[in-house]
Amino acid sequence: MQHLDLQVIERALQWLDNDQPIWLCTVLATFGSSPREPGSMMVARSDGQHVGSLSGGCVEEDFLARLRAGDFHQPLSQIRYGNDEVSGPKVTLPCGGVLDVLIERLTPTEEHRAHLQTLREAMRGQQSLIRSVLLDNGESTFVEGSALGPRVERDEQAVRIRVGPTLRLIIAGISPVSAACAEFAQALGFDVIVCDPRDDEVATFNVPGVNVEAVLPSLYIEQHAHAATAVVALTHDPRIDDLAMMEAVRTEAFYIGVMGSRKTSANRAERLRRSGGLNDADIERLHMPIGLAIGSKTPAEIALAVMADIIRVHRGRPRHAL
Repeated sequence: MQHLDLQVIERALQWLDNDQPIWLCTVLATFGSSPREPGSMMVARSDGQHVGSLSGGCVEEDFLARLRAGDFHQPLSQIRYGNDEVSGPKVTLPCGGVLDVLIERLTPTEEHRAHLQTLREAMRGQQSLIRSVLLDNGESTFVEGSALGPRVERDEQAVRIRVGPTLRLIIAGISPVSAACAEFAQALGFDVIVCDPRDDEVATFNVPGVNVEAVLPSLYIEQHAHAATAVVALTHDPRIDDLAMMEAVRTEAFYIGVMGSRKTSANRAERLRRSGGLNDADIERLHMPIGLAIGSKTPAEIALAVMADIIRVHRGRPRHAL
C-alpha cells in the first residue's frame, strides 16, 4: 500500500465524522499503460473536494464533474475509462490504457466508520487483510489474508482487495544521501522515517513530511520494521550502519541495504559474521553495495539508484530482467 492511500482513508474518516457522505473509489484493474496500479484509492465529497488519485488527472476530472452533477447515488457502481467500445464515459487516457474503477457511496454511519477504522489500522500496523465487497449490495467485510498475491481479485459476486501496511522506508543515519533518498521515497508513496542518535545531525535535517527520530536506528528497526518495510543505512559509519543491518535481518523487511564500495562491503560482511553473529543466509539478504549500478556519483544519483533497487525488489523483478 502507498502512504497516499492511508491519507485517503484518514480523510474519509474525517469527512464521515463531520456527517458528510463520501465516495470511495478503488482502481480494480488496468489494461495497457496506466498511471496507478490496482488497489489505488481516491475519496471525494459531493462538492468535488478529494484526496488521492486514480490516474494522471483525466479520470478524476470526469468523475468529479459527474459527482457534482448528482451521479453515483447508488451504494455501489463500477465504471470503465479509456475504452470507446463499451458504454460509459468517453475519456481517452493519455497513456492509451483502460481503467476499471469501483465506486462506493458511504454514509456517516457507525458501521461505515468502523469499517474504515479497520482499514486504517491495517495500513498503519502489521496485519494484512482481504477486504471483500459484494457487487449486488455493496456490503463489505474483512478476512485475514497474506500480504502476498494480487492487490485485487474479482468474480461475478464480489471484489476482493488486499490491504496491509503502507510501504515504509527506515533510513539509518543522516547524510546528504539520506536527505535525497527521503525526498525520492516520499514522492514514491513511502512512509519515511529517518533515525539518528546524533543530536547535531538531527537538528540540521530538514525534509518536510519526513518523521525524524533521535534514536539509534537499530532500536527503531527492532520495533517498527515489518514485511512492507525497506531498511537502508547511508552514513559510512559502522557504528550506525552495522548495528542497523544486524537488527534488520531479524525482521521481515523486504529490502535491507547498506552503502559502501565492494571492498567496504566485503569487509563489512566479514565483520558482521565475526562480531554480529550473522550467518550466510543473513548476509545474502543484505544489498551491498546498495542500489542499481547506474554509475551514480552525487548524493541525488546514489539516492536514485537506491530507490530504483528498492522498487525493483518490491515489484519482484530480478536484476537480469532490467
